[in-house]
Amino acid sequence: MSRSNKKVNNDSRPTAGALFAGMGGFCRGFQKSGINTLWANDNNEHASCTFRANYPDVRMIEKDVCDLSVSDDKLEPVDILTAGFPCQSFSHAGHKRGFGDDRGALFFQIIRLIEEFGKNKPKILVLENVPYLANGDYGKWLKTITAKIQLAGYWFDRNNCCTLRTDEISGLPQGRERLFMVAASADAFYCNDFTFPEPEPNAKLRPLSKFISRNKKSPARDYLSPDNRYYKAIDEKIERGDAKSIYQLRRYYVREYPTKCPTLTANMGGGGHNVPFIKDRWGIRRLSVEECAGLQGFENFDFPSEVPTGERYRQIGNAVSVPVAEKLALSCLQLYNSRCFSQRRKVA
Repeated sequence: MSRSNKKVNNDSRPTAGALFAGMGGFCRGFQKSGINTLWANDNNEHASCTFRANYPDVRMIEKDVCDLSVSDDKLEPVDILTAGFPCQSFSHAGHKRGFGDDRGALFFQIIRLIEEFGKNKPKILVLENVPYLANGDYGKWLKTITAKIQLAGYWFDRNNCCTLRTDEISGLPQGRERLFMVAASADAFYCNDFTFPEPEPNAKLRPLSKFISRNKKSPARDYLSPDNRYYKAIDEKIERGDAKSIYQLRRYYVREYPTKCPTLTANMGGGGHNVPFIKDRWGIRRLSVEECAGLQGFENFDFPSEVPTGERYRQIGNAVSVPVAEKLALSCLQLYNSRCFSQRRKVA
């Protein structure tokens, strides 16, 4: 029987740290569950700027994770460590270089920092990446990750991995799939009893109209010119489909999404494939920054004026959906307050 995802009333809440924090999807979701993030790290100046503007009480350390140090940067011990490490090297759509790519190899920095904490290492690890990581290179990628996490002193195997869909977990109308991996410290727990949130059978998708406005003109930069090489293909698809749908330009065709938004990606602000479009009375336009942020669950969120529009789209596409992060945080609370942890503390 799975645990309930009701909020836990406990005055002794765990704390969190965030690697590869981006605009703070994990931080916002954990914050909503009552778990405070003490520090965060990201090497992108625009993402760090956005993070600081929305989480002024969290210490953002803007530097390459390879240069991050527990002692030099005075990283406080935390109970939970979140890390959405770079996914390009593990994507089915990419070159699939895995750990042979410098970005893929950044996973090992997570292990290095955990080891630097020594006896104060995080009790729970929550990692995020693309679903293909679980099967890529004939399963060798996940085997490498499993071995490294186990050697670092954690209960972890393939059973502690789960692909979650944003629309099924939260009701947000976005068909986004992400792989989540959760490990539990062998020093704190007798086993890894983490339960992933399950789809709610009676949950209803919120209508796209709650997130998208066709009655307000967007900035001129959001509209496609009729001279654009993609305009004709998108317009013809819209004429044959539903005017209320979202349309996404793929590499060689246009796909219609009547009830939900396709997965929002980091490259959607740069033009080309994967950009979601709609048609309003002013023309064919991409979804606005605000609409995309809402479809990721970011409410009352601000982008500083100095962050360029393309960077805003990139940050949204890279982020963890907020309600998914919140449900994962609630499951972390259940594990943190479980008998297997409290008994271990008494023995110790």
